[in-house]
Amino acid sequence: MDYVSKWVEVVALPSNNAKVVVKFIRKHIFTRFGTPRAMISDGEVSNKEVKQILQKTVNAQRKDWADKFDDALWAYRTVYKTPIETSPYRMVFGKACQLPANLEHKAYWAIKKLNLDAELAGRKRITQLHELEEFRLYAYKNAKLYKPKTKRWHDKHIVSRTFEPGQLVFLFNSKLKLFPRKLRSKWSDPFEVVRMTQHGAVGLKNKDKSFTFLVNGQRVKHYFGNDVDCELQVLTLNDE
Repeated sequence: MDYVSKWVEVVALPSNNAKVVVKFIRKHIFTRFGTPRAMISDGEVSNKEVKQILQKTVNAQRKDWADKFDDALWAYRTVYKTPIETSPYRMVFGKACQLPANLEHKAYWAIKKLNLDAELAGRKRITQLHELEEFRLYAYKNAKLYKPKTKRWHDKHIVSRTFEPGQLVFLFNSKLKLFPRKLRSKWSDPFEVVRMTQHGAVGLKNKDKSFTFLVNGQRVKHYFGNDVDCELQVLTLNDE
C-alpha cells in the first residue's frame, strides 16, 4: 500500500517466503512504480479490509477467493478513506472513478465544450495537472494530521508490562484468531524470558531451550504457576 494515496496492490501467492516476496516486489512494484524510498512490513489494516470485502463476494465454498481479487480491489480503491478525505483512485488519477454508463455522456460533454481545439484541450489538461498536485498535497496534509490521532488512540490501549530474565510467561497465540478452536486457550505454554529490549520486545526461550525468538511485549503475560494451592474441603452432614 502506498503511504500517501493508500493505493493497494494485491496478488494471490502460494506462500510468503522471502523468494516469493522478492519476486512480487520486483515484478509488481519496482517495474510499475519505481523503487520506493522506504518499505515498512505492516499491512494489517489493508489486509483486514480487503478480506472483509472478499467475505461478501466469494461463494459458499470460498474456493473462488483468488478470482474475486479484482472486484475487491476495485471496491477498495474507489471507496472514501478518512485519513486522506478522498478515495485512492482519485488520488492517483485525479478524478472520481467513472462507471461505463457515464462514459458516453462525458465524451459528448468534452467534445461540445472544447470543440476539438487541441490548444484549448492542452491548456485545460495542464490546469488539471496543477489541480491534481494541489489535491495530493491537501490529502498528504490530512493524512499527516490523522496519524497522531491514531497513535494517541493506539497508545491508550497499550498496557505497560515489565519482565525480568528467567521469569516464566504465557504467549498469546494469534493463529487462533483465524482458526478458532472451542474450549482451547489462546495462551501457549509458558516460555522463559531471556531479555527485554528498550522498544518493548521480549526475547523468549522455549521449554527445550533449543531456540530463542523475539515477540511484541503486548502478546506476553505473567505466568504464576502453582504458587497458590487451593484446597477443597468436603463437609459431611449427618442426620440424627
